[in-house]
Amino acid sequence: MPTYEYVCKECGHEFEKLQSMNDEPLRLCPQCGHISVHRKISGGTGLIFKGSGFYITDYGKKNHSPASPVKSAKPDQKPQETPTEKSD
Repeated sequence: MPTYEYVCKECGHEFEKLQSMNDEPLRLCPQCGHISVHRKISGGTGLIFKGSGFYITDYGKKNHSPASPVKSAKPDQKPQETPTEKSD
């Protein structure tokens, strides 16, 4: 659930409220009681990691062979041959 920031236009009181995204925005100021509260537009808090820790190896690529070989961009082109020396 996101935390929303609110401000009262009447008294200037600013507060935060943890609400579901489906909840209606608050209108009543808890400090002065006027119906003049508006939700502030904010950039959000970003990503919050909770727990014992996160490591780069937790979500790294696994060592496995690819499912199909990589095809070249020009399939009609023959592989380049190296010149061989003639032995007499």
